[in-house]
This record gives sequence, C-alpha cells and structure tokens, in this order.
Amino acid sequence: MADVESLFDFIHMEIVAYFLNKPGKNIDNDVIQNLERLGFSVGQRLVERFTKDSPRFKDELEIMKYICKDFWTAVYKKQIDNLRTNHQGTYVLQDNNFQLLTQMSDGKQYTEEARKFLAFPCGLIRGALSNFGLTCSVSADVLSMPKCMYDCNT
Repeated sequence: MADVESLFDFIHMEIVAYFLNKPGKNIDNDVIQNLERLGFSVGQRLVERFTKDSPRFKDELEIMKYICKDFWTAVYKKQIDNLRTNHQGTYVLQDNNFQLLTQMSDGKQYTEEARKFLAFPCGLIRGALSNFGLTCSVSADVLSMPKCMYDCNT
C-alpha cells in the first residue's frame, strides 16, 4: 500500500496540473490565486478539526508556534525548520526540505515553476491563521530547491 505522503504529493501535483490545464485563459497569476484560494479553504477546515478540543491560544506567537509544530506536522509529516519574527506582526517560516519541491530540479528556470507548487501551502497557512482570527498575507520564496520560506504579515 502506498504511504500517505506519496498520495498527498500526487494529489497536490494533480491539483496544480488541473489548474494549469483548465480550459480558458491560464495566466500564471490566475492559477496561483486559484491554488491559494483552495489552500485557504482547506487550511480553515483542517485547523478547525485539529483544534476542536484544544484550549485557546494566548497570543500570535503561540499560534505561529502551533502552525510550525503541530499543523505542519499533521499536513507534511515534519515541523517547520525555523520560525523568525520581528515581534511586530511579521513571521518567517522556513522549511529546508519542502517535500513538494524535492522532485524538482535545482535551477533558476524551475524557481518560477515552484511558485505554483507553493501557492497551495500559502493558502493553507493563511486559512489556518484566519480561523484563529488573524488576518494576514502569506507569500513564499524559494531560496534554493527544496528550501523555501513563507512570509506571514499580520
């Protein structure tokens, strides 16, 4: 039987392929927005399910720690490698070996393609934070394959 991580990887690749091959205009920004919107919806639902029996978090930093440790582990089977903050509403989450980018080659031409694969996780984070009452914007940057950073501005 296939492991769950592989199945998640395959479904994620198929979701990206679906939006890229959808009939009509497939402008990269539209594809990224659609993937981010889908991730937002999934993130809201997942965090609601995961925290239904948990006590309330006391502040933003505690929420972000939950996202990095528990939420990311539940979705990607590993914790975020690094969390940094300026204590003024900006958080940077760094994943040094993001599983959805491990299959992509390292090179400048693939960095732009990687943005499409990071739109869904950006939406997951934004949706989860939204469910906690934090309105934010989330963007992703690829440092070098498969290392990526998520910038969350609340």
